[in-house]
Amino acid sequence: MTSLTRDPLLAIAKGLLLFLMGVMAFAAVVCLVAVPGMWIFQSSITIEIAEKASNYPVATLLGAISGLLLLVVAMLAMIFRIFQLLKRVVDTVGEGDPFVPINATRLTQMAWLTLGVQIVTFPMAGIGLYIYNITEAIRDKDPGDAFTFDGGIDGNGLLLMLILFILARVFRKGAEMRAELEGTV
Repeated sequence: MTSLTRDPLLAIAKGLLLFLMGVMAFAAVVCLVAVPGMWIFQSSITIEIAEKASNYPVATLLGAISGLLLLVVAMLAMIFRIFQLLKRVVDTVGEGDPFVPINATRLTQMAWLTLGVQIVTFPMAGIGLYIYNITEAIRDKDPGDAFTFDGGIDGNGLLLMLILFILARVFRKGAEMRAELEGTV
């Protein structure tokens, strides 16, 4: 089992997962700081927008941006959790015992979180389109000129979710088989 604990691929995976978790946490903190920051500096933002388009309610635009940032935080939190769970699975592989029941639960949680990421992108896209249309109107452009909106579910995300659910069953069955084998010895 010592060959598994010294596997360079596992060390790289752990390092990469820790780095990605750090990136997700940093991005979430930046978004969380930006939301109150916009409202604190609302008067400066209002002056800028009022010079270009006085007919657009700044509070509505700031509310939409705040909502978008909070949805981004929710998505980043789900992705952070996916990486955290994956790191724990990788840790059990390094310990030489990946077929434990908790890994099946972790993989199932990762699948549901992947679905959550897919779902949260719908309101994010709608709010983003709304913000884009307002900003284009403020700049006196036709919002439909150069912007396309491709909404929908990402096939790769759904495939990942399906693979995670299947792997969860494989790990669950592997843990059951090992428990049965240990019970017969």
